[in-house]
Amino acid sequence: MHIAIAGYGSAGQAASLLLARDGHRVEVFERVAAPGPVGAGFLLQPTGMGVLLELELLDAALQLGAPVRRLFGDLPNGRRIMDMRYAELQPDLCGLGMQRGALFQLLHAARSTATQLHFDAPVQSVEPELGRLTTADGRQHGPFDLVIAADGSGSQLRDALGPQRLNRPYPWGALWCLLPAGDWPYADELRQRYRGARRMIGLLPVGRRGADPSPHLSFFWSLPTSDFDAWRERGMDTWRSELAELWPEAREVFDGLPADPADLARASYRDAVLKRWHHGRLCAIGDAAHAMSPQLGQGVNMALLDALALRDALRAEPKIEAALPRYAAERRAHVSSYQLWSRWLTPLFQSDHDAIARLRDLLFLPLSRLPGSRGQSLSVLSGIQQGLFGRRRINPGLLQHLERHQR
Repeated sequence: MHIAIAGYGSAGQAASLLLARDGHRVEVFERVAAPGPVGAGFLLQPTGMGVLLELELLDAALQLGAPVRRLFGDLPNGRRIMDMRYAELQPDLCGLGMQRGALFQLLHAARSTATQLHFDAPVQSVEPELGRLTTADGRQHGPFDLVIAADGSGSQLRDALGPQRLNRPYPWGALWCLLPAGDWPYADELRQRYRGARRMIGLLPVGRRGADPSPHLSFFWSLPTSDFDAWRERGMDTWRSELAELWPEAREVFDGLPADPADLARASYRDAVLKRWHHGRLCAIGDAAHAMSPQLGQGVNMALLDALALRDALRAEPKIEAALPRYAAERRAHVSSYQLWSRWLTPLFQSDHDAIARLRDLLFLPLSRLPGSRGQSLSVLSGIQQGLFGRRRINPGLLQHLERHQR
């Protein structure tokens, strides 16, 4: 098939690799002139790692990233709120903290030379029935057998799929940057510090990138998007004092924060739920299909799984009109539960609701340790939750790779 992909983020990159390897003729249209990663770091879950194994990139990713075996969150007084370990689900299982730049370079280097990359070519509109798209310079491209919208949470092509169940911005966002890990003692743990639901700080080990051998941490600070400018006006010294007061154990790490507020990336998020994931020859993957809060750390994970599911649907069904419903049914069953959990959990950690935060502080850890609840929490964490009670199978090859890597 002749396939167009709008967007060259994780979803678009993975889809272009998987589809080109199956012999499809792929053209990618990316809006920026010099594409690169957006954001500092992320936590790849075991299901997403399985896609990298399919792409024969997992060994390289494990060399670059940092295995994460525990998720831990507490209050300034030391009270634990969250404490989960992947090994409780399966021995040797872990997540993988990576720098976004490392994954981008890994996927970009593996691209097929037959894939055409059109940079500085934002797609403005698409004709789903005809498979034609128009870029910002007024040029028409196609017709294509399939057009894939992989243009992120702010997708320009989502409207062409028809009315949506939900499409709204989250009022809370985050500041992000990479910091040298130094002597930070929690090299295999995502650590978070909370004060109510209004303050959340995180440090995630994300390994290295390219020729830089030094390990890094991805730092994030939660705040309402409406407060971005006020935060900057308060000045870095005031902010550093607040950080040191909230998390004195991380003071040496915070010494690496940039002096200029402009050097911290600002991130905002959306909640998007589609009524249909495909229309005519158009389908959506990644955040264009199911943008959600980053609270569960599933963004890149879901993007990779979407790309693999679309590849498999096209293998199983030679005709687009049968392949796209198959793809949508497969991914809806997985994504829907995460959208629900994300919508429910986000106010517990990012909101103005102090009463909800007090209940979280009292009940979150005890409830998560109940026998049935513990398994559910670990399934959601690792990306294998399927519907309300089902679970996706973890690739046995992944477990073998992780076992060898830990040796």
